[in-house]
Parts: sequence; C-alpha cells; structure tokens
Amino acid sequence: MPPEERITTIQATVLISNYMLGVSILTLPRTSVEAAQTPDVWISLILSGLITVMVGILIVKLSHRFPGQTYYQYNRLLVGKWLGIALSFFTALYFILMASFQVRAMLDVTRLFLLEGTPNWAITFAFMWVGVYLMMGGINPLARLFEVIFPITTVILILIAFMGLSVFEPDNMRPVLGHGLMPVLRGLKTTILAYTSVEIMLVIPAFMKHPEKAVKAVLIGVLIPTFFYVVTCVIVIGTLSVDGVITRTWPTISLFRSFEFRGIFFERFETLLLVIWLMQIFTTFTLSYYLGALGIAQSWKVNHRAVIFVLLAIIYVISFAPADTNELFKLGEMLGLSSLVLFILVPAVLYVLPSRKGARS
Repeated sequence: MPPEERITTIQATVLISNYMLGVSILTLPRTSVEAAQTPDVWISLILSGLITVMVGILIVKLSHRFPGQTYYQYNRLLVGKWLGIALSFFTALYFILMASFQVRAMLDVTRLFLLEGTPNWAITFAFMWVGVYLMMGGINPLARLFEVIFPITTVILILIAFMGLSVFEPDNMRPVLGHGLMPVLRGLKTTILAYTSVEIMLVIPAFMKHPEKAVKAVLIGVLIPTFFYVVTCVIVIGTLSVDGVITRTWPTISLFRSFEFRGIFFERFETLLLVIWLMQIFTTFTLSYYLGALGIAQSWKVNHRAVIFVLLAIIYVISFAPADTNELFKLGEMLGLSSLVLFILVPAVLYVLPSRKGARS
C-alpha cells in the first residue's frame, strides 16, 4: 500500500471500536433479553466479547501470512482463482448489505425521533453523499474522522451511564444466574451478533504501518465496546426491568427519554444518545461501504472510486427493501448469522490450508 494509505495502530483500534458501536447499542438490551429471558445477559456479553477477541486474533494471524495484501487478494492463493472470487464476492456483498442496513436504521430512528415529516430521500441522500465524499480520500480520512468521533462517543456514553445510575434499581438485576447457565448460553446467539466488527481485520492489517501490532488493536478495539455494551445493558435492564425492556423497540432511547432534572436548561437527554449514535452509524456505514467497494475493485481490477459511485444507487435501493422495522431487524439477524460463516468458519479453514499444502509439497 502507498505510504499515504497507511494507518497507525491507534487508528486501527478506533476503526474496530467505532465499527462495532452501531445499531446494537440501541437494540441490544431488548434482543438479548428476549433470547435469555433473564437479566444475566451481561454475562453473555462478556463471553461474546472474549469469543470475538479470539476470532479477531485468528483473522489477524491469517492476514499476517500475506503481508501487504487484503483478504480479497490473498484468498485465491489459498483456494484457487474461482473459489477465491466467490469468497470475495460474498464478503463484499456482506459489507454492501451492512452499509444498506445502517442507512435504513439511521433513517428509521431519525424519522421517528429527530426529523419527523422530512422526506426519506432527503435524509438518506444527505447521509450517503457525505459518506461518499469522505471515502473518495481513501481509508486515511476515514481513520482520522473516527479518531475525532471516538472520544466524543466515549465521553457522552460515560455521562449517560452516570445519569442512568440515578434511576437504576439493583433488584431488577437479581438473582444472578437464578435460572442457571442455560439462559446465558441462549443469550450468546444474540449478543455475539452484536460483535460483528473484527471482520474488517481481513483488510485493515494491509493498511497498517505496524501490522505486527494488529492483535493489540483487536484486543483493545473489542474490549472497549464490550465495556459500553455491558454498562448499557445493565443500566437499561436495571431501570426498565426484563419485562419493560422486551416491550420496547428501542429500549435505550426509551430510558433516556425518561430522565428529568428540574432546573436544567437542556431537558431532552435522549438527544445526546442520538447524536453519538448517528455518528457511530455513520462510521459503520462508511467503513462497510468502503470495504465493499474495495472488494469489488480488487477482485475485478476496476477503479475503486468508480465502484463507490455505482454502489451509491445500489445501497440506496437495498436500504428501502425492508418494509418495516421488523424486516429491518430480520436483515440484521441474517447479516449476523452470515458473518458466523464468512468470518469464523471460512477464516478457520483458510488458516490451516497453507500448512496442509506445505506438508503435501
């Protein structure tokens, strides 16, 4: 990669953290509690975080075998040209669908809580065109923007967590493991889907100045969102209770809309959450969009910028495919399940292939 395309270890860490903190922070309390039916989902979140770290390390170790190359470039060296192209296609398709999912989630929440009555196309076009403008400069502008957004997100999330303590009810979190380990294991399916982020390390190490530090980036980049996921779920469940969380589509927003501090000029505290959430959605959208376009460009040897413009219309159309919020969540679940195959099973198989070939030779 050209020197101007290189990113630092800190930037790689921020890319992972920002990519993970997207739609899930608003819906994770509900989806996880629906699966577990107990307040013990915080244990599922911790276990999911540890599993994600291990998967991330596996992906990094695979990428280290082909320095300076992305997954789209080296997979055909392991499985052949045509199977490699197929893997690249499905990986790029995953990122394109992920970008579409983020656009639609942004639209639904913005239309519901912020810009009621604004035409859908106006909200979507503004969001997408800003992203396209940013991506024209390559991955470096993305990384620099993520560095700006991440500390803002951290400060506001910590502030919101402290605000949540004022209405937190510890009894709603008890008893711990009252129904045994099975609810925790059931919660793993849902919670691990919220950790889709380390798949970007199939590509990012090729852009790093110090790719040997990619494991460190994965470790820190996953643990930071894990902390915020656990804190958010504990506060939301501890305040609304298990039954209250299940009945709300966006429980995190519902919680922060209930805050009341008399005498304070700023009263709509959910706006703080929505501001950082929109920034996080934007980071996930732009990186997914960029990686999807990069996959097509590198697999079929076409101009990356041209692909970005072509995908603009495709992503726009796909984002309006779900008829309602329920179908949107089904799309998100489908993406999560497909990531288990594309980014856990496939890398695990690819990781052992070079050794087997070497042994045969």
